[in-house]
Amino acid sequence: MRGTRMPRRSRLAIAVSVLALTAGLTGCGKTVPGTALPAGGTTGTGGAPRINTNFDKLLRECQVVAVDDIGKSVGDNMYVEPSFNGAVCMWNLTGGAAGSGMVTLSWYELGSLANEKANNDRLKYVTNDITVQGRRSLETHRPNDSDSCGVSAPAADTGIVGWWVNYRNGSRHADPCEAARKLVELTLNLAR
Repeated sequence: MRGTRMPRRSRLAIAVSVLALTAGLTGCGKTVPGTALPAGGTTGTGGAPRINTNFDKLLRECQVVAVDDIGKSVGDNMYVEPSFNGAVCMWNLTGGAAGSGMVTLSWYELGSLANEKANNDRLKYVTNDITVQGRRSLETHRPNDSDSCGVSAPAADTGIVGWWVNYRNGSRHADPCEAARKLVELTLNLAR
């Protein structure tokens, strides 16, 4: 009895599989420089504070300033209604002497004033250095827009916190930069 011969295609497929397996196993033996850190450790790369990857406080920053305090910061008798909670927190403004508008809070755990300034420059916004509670901060305006303003400051622990106040175009309202600055002050006070 004669032995059966394996078809040429099958031999080629086996050879390719063996080469792929050898290449894959070779890559698994590679040493990567650095220090291994446990998941949920207290520090990240270079000793920097780690980011909360449990997402257990995901929307807590939206509650850092009470709705009533937001209303007092943006204008007398202003009604403040939450409109969006997510990557940023937003509130709609209605009533009062200022008419209508919107307030936005952003809190970036890995943010920095240098990054905010670079983004503002790229967008061609006007940025001024100011001080909020003894911290260097940024006051930002869109060109030719006196109805809105943003203020960003280093957060109490890590990252950057920023508030934007946008009143309805052409409405009679208080200084949006003053309102944004008050909101940053409240945030920094409550974040400690």
